[in-house]
Amino acid sequence: MIHDQVIPLCFSDSAANKVKDLIFHKNNSNLKLRVYITGGGCSGFQYGFTLDHKVHDDDITVEKFGVMLIVDPMSFQYLIGGLVDYIENIEGSRFIVSNPNAKITCSCGSSFNI
Repeated sequence: MIHDQVIPLCFSDSAANKVKDLIFHKNNSNLKLRVYITGGGCSGFQYGFTLDHKVHDDDITVEKFGVMLIVDPMSFQYLIGGLVDYIENIEGSRFIVSNPNAKITCSCGSSFNI
């Protein structure tokens, strides 16, 4: 496992605080935010977010405020230099990724292409 001081992937304060809030409401301190990438979406790849209790040996982890962000190695290669954030605006509330590797992004912000 690698921590955010060593790897170029950021976990924003608002995202960490939202995960902390979700963990509290689910009453399960073992939960972590898993970010992953799958094929699909209108631009080729899409981001996925889920609460997960398991950290695999090869997962990359970033810890902030006592909560953990986990990413599998395959997804991590597309997220290097990125920022996992949480926003609330007129469109709703959601986790997002600001990804400098994305050459094309969808207007919804959930899909991209390299």
